[in-house]
Amino acid sequence: MKILAFVDVHEDMKALGSIIKKSKDVSLLVCAGDLTVFEQNMDLMLSMLNNTGKPVLIIPGNHETSTNLRKACSLFKNIIYLHKRSYKAENYLFLGHGGGGFSTHNPQFEKIAKVFSRKITKEKKVVFVSHEPPYGTKLDMIDGHCGSKSLRKFIKENNLKLVICGHLHENRNKTDKINNTLIINPGPYGKIIDI
Repeated sequence: MKILAFVDVHEDMKALGSIIKKSKDVSLLVCAGDLTVFEQNMDLMLSMLNNTGKPVLIIPGNHETSTNLRKACSLFKNIIYLHKRSYKAENYLFLGHGGGGFSTHNPQFEKIAKVFSRKITKEKKVVFVSHEPPYGTKLDMIDGHCGSKSLRKFIKENNLKLVICGHLHENRNKTDKINNTLIINPGPYGKIIDI
């Protein structure tokens, strides 16, 4: 299955146009947050993504509130709000947790991580979508590591195929691994990933 992952678009219509063009070659799209600049033009951007006709999984970044993004997503048939939720596509399980990005520990995520861990089995191929990157990777480096230790612990304790994250623009298009889990910051122009 091919997916198109993207993050930190921040209302860049050129980047969004590129994502829409690439969407023709994938089964679904995944946004790891910060589609907007403090929610400006959120309905317009979601409408454009909805018009691809493909499922679009989305979580809030630090530029969208979970409440407002959830309400906006409910207006569109193809937009699926993934924050603190799961979504099944073929033999894949997508899990999502948005927001954050400014602390090495995330107590809110740690609570939902326990619920997510119970959903993960060896038979399921799991894709985790997070706005914040995990601590101690190439994706969280800005004058030292500043990612989430809570997310790193979750990755180490669970059998995940892929983690899609962002938040730190300096690290877009970088990849790394924790154990066998591939971690990608796909950037605002998106990356097609064959999972």
